[in-house]
Amino acid sequence: MKFTLSWLHEHLDTDASLDTILGALNAIGLEVEGVENPGEKLAAFRVARVLTAEPHPQADKLQVLSVDAGDGPLQVVCGAPNARAGLVGVFGMPGATVPANGMVLKVAAIRGVESNGMMCSTRELELGEDHDGIIELPADAPAGTPFPAYAGLDDPVIDISVTPNRQDCMGVRGIARDLAAAGYGTLKPLAVPVVAGEGDGPDVRVEDAAGCPAFYAQAVRGLTNGESPEWMRRRLNAIGQKPISTLVDITNYVMFDLGRPLHVYDMAKLDGGLVARQARPSESVVALNGKSYTLDGGETVIADDAAVHDIGGIMGGEHSGVSETTTDVLIECAYFTPEAIARTGQKLALTSDARTRFERGVDPAFLDQGLAIATDYVLRLCGGTASRVTTAGSPPTEPRVITHQPGRVATLGGLDVAEDRQRDILERLGFVVGDGWQVTVPSWRRDVEGVADLVEEVIRIEGLDKVPSTPLDRPAGVATPTATPEQKLERRMRRAAAARGLAEAITWSFIADDEAAPFGGGAWEVVNPIASDMRVMRPSLLPGLLSAAARNAKRGQSSVRLFEIGRRYLAEGERATLGIVLSGERAVRNWRTGKAQGFDAFDAKAEVLALLEAAGAPVGNLQVMDGAGDVFHPGQSATLRLGPKTVLASFGVLHPTTAKAFDLGSGVVAAEIYLDALPAKRGSGFMRAAYAPPALQAVTRDFAFLVAEDVTGDQLVRAVRGADKAAIVDARLFDVFAGQGVEPGHKSLAIEVTLQPGAKSFTDVELKAISDKIVAAAKKIGGSLRA
Repeated sequence: MKFTLSWLHEHLDTDASLDTILGALNAIGLEVEGVENPGEKLAAFRVARVLTAEPHPQADKLQVLSVDAGDGPLQVVCGAPNARAGLVGVFGMPGATVPANGMVLKVAAIRGVESNGMMCSTRELELGEDHDGIIELPADAPAGTPFPAYAGLDDPVIDISVTPNRQDCMGVRGIARDLAAAGYGTLKPLAVPVVAGEGDGPDVRVEDAAGCPAFYAQAVRGLTNGESPEWMRRRLNAIGQKPISTLVDITNYVMFDLGRPLHVYDMAKLDGGLVARQARPSESVVALNGKSYTLDGGETVIADDAAVHDIGGIMGGEHSGVSETTTDVLIECAYFTPEAIARTGQKLALTSDARTRFERGVDPAFLDQGLAIATDYVLRLCGGTASRVTTAGSPPTEPRVITHQPGRVATLGGLDVAEDRQRDILERLGFVVGDGWQVTVPSWRRDVEGVADLVEEVIRIEGLDKVPSTPLDRPAGVATPTATPEQKLERRMRRAAAARGLAEAITWSFIADDEAAPFGGGAWEVVNPIASDMRVMRPSLLPGLLSAAARNAKRGQSSVRLFEIGRRYLAEGERATLGIVLSGERAVRNWRTGKAQGFDAFDAKAEVLALLEAAGAPVGNLQVMDGAGDVFHPGQSATLRLGPKTVLASFGVLHPTTAKAFDLGSGVVAAEIYLDALPAKRGSGFMRAAYAPPALQAVTRDFAFLVAEDVTGDQLVRAVRGADKAAIVDARLFDVFAGQGVEPGHKSLAIEVTLQPGAKSFTDVELKAISDKIVAAAKKIGGSLRA
């Protein structure tokens, strides 16, 4: 919600400075998002009078002007057709920056004649679209005056964030009321004119009382719709609203001034009276934004006998909109049910300033006054004759009465506030406090429903900064840890991944359909996505990480190492997951290895094993099996499983089609660790067991076995480890060989086995027995000791 400081002063009588008001707004819950001063960019421009205008000696379309900008005559070359002696305009001094194009003015020769600045047009100063000539100011405008001060452009624009429950602050008057209640001035009385209408009012009725309980209307005939007055255009421009015409600007001004949306119809374009009804299936309307909307049926619309002219409370129709030729108008002031407005707006994906206010809830008791104020503006600025007011339906104005409990301010809000002070605050905010603390809620405060809301109002105005910081009671001794095992696991994994040189990424949980397709599609669809490429919930963390890797690669990053901990969304529910993507160069080119080296499946496996070990998973018991999925290269990927069914991780080189779908090259590896599948750690201790190194030195033995080509190294390692679990503490594959000396269809796998003696060293006999067990274990999977 934007407004200017002078606009606020229309409703608030105050001597408070801008900084004081900004601080007060933040203190009462109206967060200030920014302050702009539109006059700052025009500070170097002055009001100037053209003393003389002579033809340029070298150019037919240029003139040489003598300009007085307060410091004596200056020579200026100008090409504007309306430049002439006696004209008062806006002059840019040398050194000024033209807002429209960023050009810095300087003394320069134009076709051989020196020019000391520039007379400016409306477009050049970004004050409008007119560029046919330079700005013409009134003849009595004082030369030398800074233009922002003369034009009222030095009025600060305040932008506040209004929470959804504060519908009363969607107008400048509501903001002024809050500031007055907080003691920063006095709220000026609202002048509501009495419009004496003549003749019958327009024909309006209500058929959809659930969506539009009340429809008030008044006609004005014989008016002239032109350009709105300068003061109104200036305020609308300041808050980012483009002035269109007097009639349209009046409705916008009243909406931002008083929080009351209105709409005007060109009566010449209507066929019969207007009715607030439910849309019929397949009806359509071209809205004022130029887009056509097809209605499903059930939406509240305003229609005549022939067609729909308004998506009720959201946006008017293009057909019945007013123009410069409009002479007779119908002014609509209606109350629309917030829930109905929200449903229609979401269904049509249509937003507007009117919808923002109606779906929060406008003041249902302000229809008569709002219509009178708008009609009075039309009569004063456009002329014409007003009809009597037609009222159809009745707004929900039944007052809400709450029995306040002053003591709850201390017990619930944590601040002692005297009862007289509480009464004063509530009454300043518009509440009526009766006997026995029977508080009548004002019609513009739809959000106040109970005692807790009244406590909030008192505390908010009295000052949240006055609430003392009081620690909560806690039991004696050390507090019980509150982190769940799942949270602890994620923290441990996050630290471990970062320690291994992976950069953490946080990507969207919403992705596009085509991004989810390679991963089996999204099982969770978003009904009302914020963008077309965020339609489904991610079935995997890899789409977001792969997109991030592609963006990094396009920006010249030669090596990308990313991880993310988050949720993937499957048909059976949410699953905690850790995703990893490695792309680009694993090692840069150097004099030893030559060209740069890329990542391979073993790099992904190494990351997965390290992180699983950090998570406390039994890494030594894991099996390497296929089944990583179609997104991975079938010959360069695998899964790590605890038993044949429990998949702890998938890893490998990305399939070329998957890489292409994400605009990535070859050599991209990825992995996912399924945190929900990790076995829960037993025990409640928070300390590791004391480290007890073995008393005797370990013994290593190397074995080379001939096995069939289809036997994996993991199968052989697992078989060797199980040969003697008491003595064998580790076994690892360190060499693979096929070729000369190895019969076709076979390969040689070399295993290093680590043996750990217990109470005494191994004897030769014991080592021989263990070796025999190892050879026998390899024989069970078709292996034979290589000679």
